[in-house]
Amino acid sequence: MKEHKAPATGSPARRLSKAERRQQLLDTALLIVREENADRLTLGHLAVRAGVSKPVVYDHFATRSTLLIQLYRWIDMERVRTFTEAMSATPRSQQETVQMLASAYIHCAADKTDEFHAVGAALAGSEEKAVVFQELLDNCVAMFASILTPHVNMTPQSLQQCCIGLVGAGEALSVALTRGRLKETEAVTAFASLIGGLIQTGEG
Repeated sequence: MKEHKAPATGSPARRLSKAERRQQLLDTALLIVREENADRLTLGHLAVRAGVSKPVVYDHFATRSTLLIQLYRWIDMERVRTFTEAMSATPRSQQETVQMLASAYIHCAADKTDEFHAVGAALAGSEEKAVVFQELLDNCVAMFASILTPHVNMTPQSLQQCCIGLVGAGEALSVALTRGRLKETEAVTAFASLIGGLIQTGEG
């Protein structure tokens, strides 16, 4: 595969800030995983694809494991942010909200072809992954609470506690799905039932 090079310009490129450079490197790392595979994502290859020197990459990511962890976290946070914004952009009925939440969560678990799972597989067995995964579950709890707030009459604390249970149930259904004990449609139906049950309880 040919290396991607930055297009030539008539004037020197503006120097990126540290935050902008880090984002450029993460964007490029995602492209490598998407276009090649996670095994090809090394610090040296990232430098080539991003058109920077190796020391620049090492300044942001000391090891390949650090890069994978940061990419894993960023991909998931972007997914959560995009979904939350899409849900809040248009008023939705309780039924629509329940179905979209259940479908999106279970589909993410069922789809083993995306970049998130590819990076996760590359991190298999790492202690850092376990720590970050818990952080991502906490982010997911916050997302559920944000999306469900307009549909329930509960205190923020009570809703958060219930959403911890929902996300735990979603993970259990996802595991059953990956083990072949459930079909995706069955997992979505079961999860939607649990989310709908919370809304009904919260209306009381």
